[in-house]
Amino acid sequence: MRIDTKSMSYEEWKETRRKGIGGSDVAAIMGLSRFKSAYTLYLEKTGQIKNEVNNEYVHFGTILEEVVAKEFSDQTGKKVHKVNAILIHEKYPWMIANIDRKVVGENAILECKTTSAWNAKEWQNDEVPQEYILQVQHYLAVTGSEYAYIAVLIGGNHFVWKKVERDEELIKEIIEAEKDFWFHVEAKIPPEPDGSDSTTETLEKMYPDATDDSTLLLPSDLDRLIEERNALMDQIKQLSEMKTKKENKIKALLGEHETGATDKYIVVWKPVKSARFDSKRFKKENEELYWKYAKETSYRRLTIKEV
Repeated sequence: MRIDTKSMSYEEWKETRRKGIGGSDVAAIMGLSRFKSAYTLYLEKTGQIKNEVNNEYVHFGTILEEVVAKEFSDQTGKKVHKVNAILIHEKYPWMIANIDRKVVGENAILECKTTSAWNAKEWQNDEVPQEYILQVQHYLAVTGSEYAYIAVLIGGNHFVWKKVERDEELIKEIIEAEKDFWFHVEAKIPPEPDGSDSTTETLEKMYPDATDDSTLLLPSDLDRLIEERNALMDQIKQLSEMKTKKENKIKALLGEHETGATDKYIVVWKPVKSARFDSKRFKKENEELYWKYAKETSYRRLTIKEV
C-alpha cells in the first residue's frame, strides 16, 4: 500500500508520518538513538509535543539528496528513481517508509545521506552508523526489498557508498520493538522516562513552570525510587573520590615533570591558563551596566529532603 505525497504540503506530510513509525524512528524506539529517546518520540506521536525540525537542514538535505543520488548513479552505473509516496507494510499498517530512491532493475533501495567531516570515522571500511542500519532494515521490511545501498557525502568532498544486506533476525527484533511501542501510542500509555538528554530536555520544555502551588500527594512506592536515587548519588560521590585518589597518585609520581610515559600511555600534567570574567566584581562596581546586559534565565530545580 502507499499514500501519494506528490501534492502534499510539508506540514501534511509531517502529520501523515506522525500516524506511523518511520525508519528514522527505529533507533529511538530501540534505545539506540544519540538524539531522541522513546519517551520523546511517544510524545511526538501522540501529538503532545511537536517534532522540532531545523527547516534549513531539511531544505539543504533535500537539495543534497539529489546530488548524492546522481553521484551514486554516476559511480555505479545504476539507475535510480524517486518514489513520491509513503509506503505502508502489508501486515503492519503503522510501519511506514519514505525511501529516497528505488534502484531500477533490482529489488533494492537507495538511501542518500550527508554528514560532517567530523563523522568520517563512522563510515570507515565497512562501518555504517547503527541508526542508519536500523532505518534501512525497517525500509527493507516495509518494501520487501532484498538489500539496500547507502550513499553518503562526507564533509562536502568525500563520497562513499555501501551495500546493506537484508537481516531477517534484526528485522524481527525491529518489528517486535515497534509493536510494543505502537501499543503504548494507541493505548496512550507513555514508556518509562529514561536518563537521556532527550527525555530531560523534553520534560523541561513540557513543564517549564510550576503553575500549581499545592502539594501533590505522591504514591508511597516513590519512596523506593527516591532511596535508589540517593544510593546512586552516594555511589557517584564515592567513585569521584576514588577517581581523584588515582589521579593524585599519578600527580605525586610526576612531581616536577610535565610528561611521563609507560609502555602503554603518555601522561601529561601541565599548567593551563584561562581568563574568566569576574561577574560578581563587575556587578559590584558597575551595577547599572551589569543589569543592562544581564540575561535572565529560569529553570526548575529538583530537590529532595527527608521529612
